Amino acid sequence: MRKVLFFLMWVPMALFAKVNPPAAFGPVPTARQLQWHDTEFYAFIHFTTNTFNDLEWGYGDADPNIFNPTEFDAEQWVKAMKAAGMKGVVLTAKHHDGFCLWPSALTDYSVKNSKWMDGKGDIVGAVQRAAKKYGLKFGVYLSPWDRHDLRYGSHEYVEYYRGQLRELLTQYGTMFEVWEDGANGGDGYYGGLCEERRIHGDYYEWGTTNMVIRELQPNACVFGGDVRWCGNESGYIDEPWWCAQPNMDLSKCKYYECKETDKEVWIPAEVDVSIRPGWFFHESENDKVRSVDNLLGIYYSSIGRGANLILNIPPNKKGLFNEEDVRSLEGLGKALKEEFGNCLNKQIAKAEASNTRGEDKAYGPLKATDGKKDTYWATDDGVNKATVTYTFKKCTTVNRAMIQEYIPLGQRVSSFQIEAQDNHGHWRQVATGTTIGHKKLVRFPDFEAYGMRVTIEAKACPVISNISFFQSTYKGQQ
Repeated sequence: MRKVLFFLMWVPMALFAKVNPPAAFGPVPTARQLQWHDTEFYAFIHFTTNTFNDLEWGYGDADPNIFNPTEFDAEQWVKAMKAAGMKGVVLTAKHHDGFCLWPSALTDYSVKNSKWMDGKGDIVGAVQRAAKKYGLKFGVYLSPWDRHDLRYGSHEYVEYYRGQLRELLTQYGTMFEVWEDGANGGDGYYGGLCEERRIHGDYYEWGTTNMVIRELQPNACVFGGDVRWCGNESGYIDEPWWCAQPNMDLSKCKYYECKETDKEVWIPAEVDVSIRPGWFFHESENDKVRSVDNLLGIYYSSIGRGANLILNIPPNKKGLFNEEDVRSLEGLGKALKEEFGNCLNKQIAKAEASNTRGEDKAYGPLKATDGKKDTYWATDDGVNKATVTYTFKKCTTVNRAMIQEYIPLGQRVSSFQIEAQDNHGHWRQVATGTTIGHKKLVRFPDFEAYGMRVTIEAKACPVISNISFFQSTYKGQQ
């Protein structure tokens, strides 16, 4: 017994101490932002009187009776979204023309005064129910600019807008996102006055207005508050891309057009792009629907760079997704399964890292390949560059890779390199990149590999929740 005690006295106490996880680095996402990140890919739906007038921006003077989608089928929409691999839908409940797709008690300019279903229909309700039935998240876009309403430009209109928010956020279940934009007025119908109205400064009083969302839908991300625009409508974010951004006083501005402070906050990017040239349906664009290859490229340059993708799909005058759009959506879903359906992590026989936090298996390289999003490979504090090596059980064809940071502890990685080992034991570089964040997807030519090596360089000790390798069989589809 004395010999045992004597031995224990000489064993370093660090071997018995629990290894602490890394501290957070920089700003970190909120709980609602983490849920939003996991949603990744969802639909945007633009549908109003514009659809029937063949317009992009309605003036606000259209007769409500022109809105009559005689074959409207929300489930047809949702099934096509599901087939594409989407996890949610954001419906334009009101665009700039002011026409409401729900029977609002606050205005007569809505579906309740249309020919459709004798005024008894509710597009918002139907889409929300279909989304719930098929397991998709639901959100709404409510345009702050209203070219129809006489009150626009006055404080009375701002109260009306908040009332519309309250209707939508209390009558249609849980929402994951509320979409607003920076539309600041212009020419419009405005109750028949047909004039130009410009608003300035904090007309919408966003700080107070968005308190309605925070109160009624606390888990919903606000586009323009929790989430920022990517800066284009072409389907990509630039690289490098950091979620950490200078803090702004959101009670006094929109889209971060006001003075920065020293503090940084987590504000990720959302890529908004349409499957057609326009945001609303136009018969003349039926031959201009994006191909599967084009959509897949957008997927890689948005979700594959750490952003979320909101893809607009405009219903036609019948109230259905057109067959060309459905074909591309179904083709995209099939392509994604071919791209990522064959994960090679099960072929890994051995994993090594140049550094593992505290030499503890709880932070070892296999934690990045175990398929669990809450485990991760991490290094010791101060070790900002490290390499992890995976050896396959046998020679394997590899052509795709996915890397994800454990973003609850912040975004750290500034660059990475992926190498593959050939049958002579030589390492060949197959891909390089900069920032990672929520997700990085990379494509490279087929490589017959005996092993894969990933080198990470970061601003603080790397914390990597997922490293996956794939063998894609996708051959391209126009």
